[in-house]
Amino acid sequence: MTLLLRLENLAIALLALGAYWQWGDGWGLFLLLVLAPDISMLAYVFGLRAGAIGYNTFHSFISVGLLSAAGYAAGWSLAVPIALIWTFHIALDRALGYGLKYESGFADTHLGRIGRSLNR
Repeated sequence: MTLLLRLENLAIALLALGAYWQWGDGWGLFLLLVLAPDISMLAYVFGLRAGAIGYNTFHSFISVGLLSAAGYAAGWSLAVPIALIWTFHIALDRALGYGLKYESGFADTHLGRIGRSLNR
């Protein structure tokens, strides 16, 4: 099942990248923002619970959906390119095995423990 989830997220990452290529706002913006969600890892300074909440908030497709809806409602044209970059980041992370975090530690994710073999 883990392999299927990772392949599914790779497909989502590639679709988001293709959509950004077609409708994005330039590769400079992409390079500037592609790693921005990882700033949320700074929440781990405040403990495992705060870290998991911070990380999961910025690595959830719910947040991307909220940005997209708010951007559409406000007529903010950059909302779609930013949402595509954010979607790419989340999906690529998950394809690489970096899932949503449990409060027990950064390595404990919904996709299994980071570093664990796919064959287990």
